[in-house]
Amino acid sequence: MRQAVLGVLGGLMLAGVGMFWWQGRAATESAAPPPVAAPPAIDPMALPSADPGQQTGPAPPEVSALSKEEQRFFRYDRNRDRLITRNEMLSTRTDAFRKLDEDGNNLLTFEEWAVATVDRFSAADKDADGRLTTREFAATAPKPAARKPACKC
Repeated sequence: MRQAVLGVLGGLMLAGVGMFWWQGRAATESAAPPPVAAPPAIDPMALPSADPGQQTGPAPPEVSALSKEEQRFFRYDRNRDRLITRNEMLSTRTDAFRKLDEDGNNLLTFEEWAVATVDRFSAADKDADGRLTTREFAATAPKPAARKPACKC
């Protein structure tokens, strides 16, 4: 019985809210502003003109003063403390992960990948302090590929 009474009261409340909403819409629409007049016809052959006045646009981007080796170093040095930790080196080695398939089965476990990367890190870390300085990191640079001539002239 209580559910029936609550259902009737809920229905009456919804009907009342709907009636107020409907009346409010009707009042708003009766006082709507008149339609805006169409803009004057624009000559399609006329060129647009704009006078920026004293305004200036943003400055063009500047060339980085970093060398290629410094740029490569900062791709690894995520926290910009000028030292590369073991975790920073491991986090960016996804390409090497794809190339390290020892047995050729197209499956590479994380352990296989991590061992090769840790070995490379250890080889570059000459003072064995667990960090690579800029000079130590420069030794890990990949060798440039031999260029083929563009044509056989």
